[in-house]
Amino acid sequence: MSSKPENVDTPQGLAFALTAYILWGFLPLYMKLLAHIPPTEVVAHRVIWSVPIAGILLIMLGRLSDLKAALRSPRVLAMGCVTAAFVSVNWGIYVWSVGSGYALEAALGYYINPLFSIALGALLLGERLTRAQWVAVGLASLAVIILTVETGRLPLAALGLTVSWGFYAFFKKSLPIGPNQGFLLEVLILTIPALGYIGYLTATGQSHFASVQFDTLLLLGCGVVTAVPLIIYANGAKLLKLSSIAILQYIAPTMIFLVAVFVFKEPFGGARMVAFPLIWVALVIYSVSLLREMRRKGRAALTEAAPAREA
Repeated sequence: MSSKPENVDTPQGLAFALTAYILWGFLPLYMKLLAHIPPTEVVAHRVIWSVPIAGILLIMLGRLSDLKAALRSPRVLAMGCVTAAFVSVNWGIYVWSVGSGYALEAALGYYINPLFSIALGALLLGERLTRAQWVAVGLASLAVIILTVETGRLPLAALGLTVSWGFYAFFKKSLPIGPNQGFLLEVLILTIPALGYIGYLTATGQSHFASVQFDTLLLLGCGVVTAVPLIIYANGAKLLKLSSIAILQYIAPTMIFLVAVFVFKEPFGGARMVAFPLIWVALVIYSVSLLREMRRKGRAALTEAAPAREA
């Protein structure tokens, strides 16, 4: 009997995934409290305080040997440096966009991300897109053009989040270790420059850590709000079908959108009232296309397996 887990949805997987996406959806509220602190300092503390949380988890799971093997492999270390670079850029843009009043652009970036990923697959991996997927990518591109024409500039925060996370996911697929081990590897790699930067801020009297108690507690909490949702998500993804994950991923940007409009009171009018509905239509088209393709592959797999069972 095969020990490979079934590709089915489980209640535990759904609970894990929903928890992770809801935590990510509320993350702007936490990051807004840090708006008075430079984004680079916030990212440095996100890195540093994620290390003990991810490390304790690996110790509990008994998977430290995988990380030790990765640290001894120059190839894996080089790949880890690439993914670490992209995720740190993503974090920096996200922290800046929320703190600077561009949370709506952050939501837009994460809405566009799955469409960018399928376009990336077509360009770099030669994957063939369906007609519906091309339509979805076209609508997303049109939305970006509308925003650019109306504001006179590219939505750089949204595009920066889309591109950095898209390439992070692209290279992460090639990292030959598990998601929890990979996350710890990435933050360990980033810890060296993060500690150096915090040391510089402390030496020059610019550090917010240990200067004001509330700021210190917020910066310490950066590890929790960074590592915990990622770890919960990684475990939930193993217990859900890919199609379920693809649909659930829209929870976080939708919550960010609602927080930006109704809590942060960011303006939602003009081009945004056209661009966001275009993105939502594109995501519906993409999701329906994805579900149909996965059902078709599932039926084909059952058809191929039937003669083998009869034999």
